[in-house]
Amino acid sequence: MQLAKRLENLGTETAFAVSEAAAAWKAQGHKIYPFHLGDINIPTPANIVAAQNQAIADGKTGYAPAAGIPPLRAAIAEVEGAHRGIHLTPENIAVQPGGKPVVTKLIQAVMEPGDEVLYPNPGYPIYESQIDYFRGVGLPYRFTETATGFQVDMDYLESLITPRTRILIYNNCQNPLGTESSAAEMEHIAELAIRHNLWVLSDEAYFDVRYSGATTSIARLPGMQERTVILYTFSKKYAMTGWRLGAAIGPKEVIQPIARLNTNDESCTTHFVQWAGVEALRGDQSAARANVEILRERRDVTVEILRQIDGIVVHKPESTFYLFPNVTGVMARLGYTTVAAFADAALKNTGVSFCTRMHFGRPIPGESGHYIRFAYSGIDTPEIREGLTHFRDWIDNTAKGGAA
Repeated sequence: MQLAKRLENLGTETAFAVSEAAAAWKAQGHKIYPFHLGDINIPTPANIVAAQNQAIADGKTGYAPAAGIPPLRAAIAEVEGAHRGIHLTPENIAVQPGGKPVVTKLIQAVMEPGDEVLYPNPGYPIYESQIDYFRGVGLPYRFTETATGFQVDMDYLESLITPRTRILIYNNCQNPLGTESSAAEMEHIAELAIRHNLWVLSDEAYFDVRYSGATTSIARLPGMQERTVILYTFSKKYAMTGWRLGAAIGPKEVIQPIARLNTNDESCTTHFVQWAGVEALRGDQSAARANVEILRERRDVTVEILRQIDGIVVHKPESTFYLFPNVTGVMARLGYTTVAAFADAALKNTGVSFCTRMHFGRPIPGESGHYIRFAYSGIDTPEIREGLTHFRDWIDNTAKGGAA
């Protein structure tokens, strides 16, 4: 029996492959310090859990409307519209089982086979996977490193656009880079989208995970709300990764077909989980704010120790829970020529597990530096200190001629 050939175009979330390697090493009796997966080991706020349990007790266990229950659609429209400074109604909302379905459903709703889609690289690997799977033409755009982080190579991005380009995927507060756009960069991206009549998928999964300042949605800029679909998720802000709750937020003419895709794909998002979402948005926000402070402490400790290592350059972002260190120098110190070999040696010698640049899209020709990604959302501060101290000491000892 044969499988469909289109499966050859289907990628995966490559961080899970690193999880398998880490789990295999752990199974041999070694301690693992998990910096590889952007999961959150902080409990979901108690009021949200209680709301779900009450919904189950109240019998909210059957089907729900494909676009989501009205109270949740209204809450997302009101609360998240206010956070972004845009006017939304429930008709602008299609509830999803997580944020990830927004990627695939927007692509299905507006992209024809052969259409081109711009997407960030390094970037979330599901963008590339879904473009390829639905027979689009992926156009990866790149970033350049600055003194304080990373910025979009705007000249390169603009050079990719052709009359066949249909969608621009934009991830401010970006995974894996941990970077965010300046006001000028966001305005330039918006101007390109308007000039070339592009749909914009604005991945705002980390919109509220920030340590100073405020995030701006590109949908707020003039001329952008009518062409932008926001990927919204409860996963990060409310530590609800396993609950699978999110939403597509956008113009009614694209939200309606996305809701129809809901009917075809999963019928509806789990009924009682949606009531937990209402409480998340309408209820006490103190636990969500406390979660950010926990992440801030983890960020600061991770950056502190990494900056003690000669040959590693790491920026300190004000959003997300990711770091994207440049390890070109330290690899040269230790004699590694591939970042995969460096990551494997780090795992085997220290138990520190992390992703590399290679897990976030096919390298663009001309790339020369080597990068790794640290996610500090799933590891407590004492473990961060312990694991990264081992990591630092291993590097220093090896560079001095000790055992690798």
